[in-house]
Amino acid sequence: MRVALLDDYQDAALRCADWSGLDVTAFNDHLADDDALVARLEPFEAVVAMRERTPFTAARVARLPNLRLLVTVGMSNASFDMEALAAHDVTVCGTRMLPSPTAELTWGLILSLMRAIPTEDANVRAGRWQTTLGSEVAGKTLGVIGYGRLGQRVARVARAFEMDVLAWSQNLREAEGASVVSKEELLERSDVVTIHYRLSGRSRGLIGASELARMKPTAFLINTSRGPIVDQTALLEALQGGRIAGAGLDVFDVEPLPAEHPLRDAPRTVVTPHIGYVTAGSHQIAYGDAAEDIRAFIAGDPVRVVSD
Repeated sequence: MRVALLDDYQDAALRCADWSGLDVTAFNDHLADDDALVARLEPFEAVVAMRERTPFTAARVARLPNLRLLVTVGMSNASFDMEALAAHDVTVCGTRMLPSPTAELTWGLILSLMRAIPTEDANVRAGRWQTTLGSEVAGKTLGVIGYGRLGQRVARVARAFEMDVLAWSQNLREAEGASVVSKEELLERSDVVTIHYRLSGRSRGLIGASELARMKPTAFLINTSRGPIVDQTALLEALQGGRIAGAGLDVFDVEPLPAEHPLRDAPRTVVTPHIGYVTAGSHQIAYGDAAEDIRAFIAGDPVRVVSD
C-alpha cells in the first residue's frame, strides 16, 4: 500500500513516528488546484491529511479510484465529504491529539496582544524603547465561546491570572469555574473573547459584524479554532475602523494565508500559521497513530474509524 503524507510543512512527519515497513512519501508543499492534487495522489492507496489543509470533496474523491484509506489528524474533519468517501468505499480513520498545545497558544496570543510583545520586540531591535502602554490581565474578564475540553483548559489559566470567566455555547447550561451567560452578554462584558468551537454549518459565521459591534472598543478577539467561524471581512472592517482593540488569529478561511491577503497587514493583530496543535509531542502522537491506523487497515482490522 502506497501512502502519501500531505502538507508536511516542517518536514516533521517521517521523523515523528515509526513508519517502518510502510511505503510512505511525504509532501511538504500545498496543492490547491484540483488537477494538480489528483495527479499527485492518483498512485496512492492511502493518504494522511493534516487537519483541514486539504479538502477531500466529492469531486476529488471521484477522481481517485485507487484511494482506499484516508487518515485525518484528529477525530473529525470538516473538509471531508464523508458521504462521498463512503460511497467510494474509502475507510476514514483518525488520530488522537494533545489537548494542551492549542490552549497554550491561545494564551500566547492573548499576552502578546495585551502587552504588545511583538511590537516591543521589534522596537527594541530597531533601537527604540517603551513605545506602547499595555494592559494587565488580572481583574479583566475572559469570555469563552465554546466551553468544551479546550475552552475549559483556557478558563483554568484565566482563573490563575485572576480573571473573571464568562462562558457561552449553544446548549451550555452550567460551567465549572465560569458564569454562563448569553452570547450577547459575553461579547458586551468581556475584555478578551476567545473561540473554541467546532466548525459546522451552525457555527460558520458565528462571529459577524453584529457580534463584533457588541464588543468593547478595548476588547480583543482570539481565534485558534477555525477561520470560517469568524466573518473575516467583518473582522477586517472592525480592526481597520478601530472598533475593537485587536485580534489574535491562528486560523483563516484559506490556508496557507494568501500572500496578498489583507489580514497580513491588518492593524493591531498577532497572526500565526495554524500552529495551535503543532508541537513535537502532538506530532509524535498524531503521526504515530496514523502509522498504526495504516497497519491496522492492512491487517484487516481498522482502528479509530471516523463515521461522521
